[in-house]
Amino acid sequence: MAQSEHLLSGTKLWLSLFRAYRSVEKIDLESVKALGFACITDFALLEILLHLGPLPVSTIGKKVLLTSGSVTSAIDRAEKAGLVERSRDTKDRRTVIVALTTKGQQRIQIAFTEHAKNLDLAFTKLSAEERKQLVLLLAKVRNQD
Repeated sequence: MAQSEHLLSGTKLWLSLFRAYRSVEKIDLESVKALGFACITDFALLEILLHLGPLPVSTIGKKVLLTSGSVTSAIDRAEKAGLVERSRDTKDRRTVIVALTTKGQQRIQIAFTEHAKNLDLAFTKLSAEERKQLVLLLAKVRNQD
């Protein structure tokens, strides 16, 4: 395989993507911890509720890619801290809805703004046009199913 072919191989592309992901993930995790969250799961729970509003527990798990056990633990921690509250769905009493409390809303709004700034720093080496290109290229890779 010629050198230029090697640079374009699926293996090389995967390794480059994986290394870039790990680099950004490190910034992500450090940012969340610096903002006072024990783990990314606790942050993700509040963030999804901030952007989508009250949700059933099962929907939260799907949206943040967590098992039901992990979601339940995160909800338990957030509820104990007064950041979320659980209620029963009025249409289906079997469904538990999770919503931010006023305290939770304030906490995640401040944290999300700061976290977004921290993640922006991970991509400062890319121009606006390169960022746009990256989003389009990753969407092509993602939509192969």
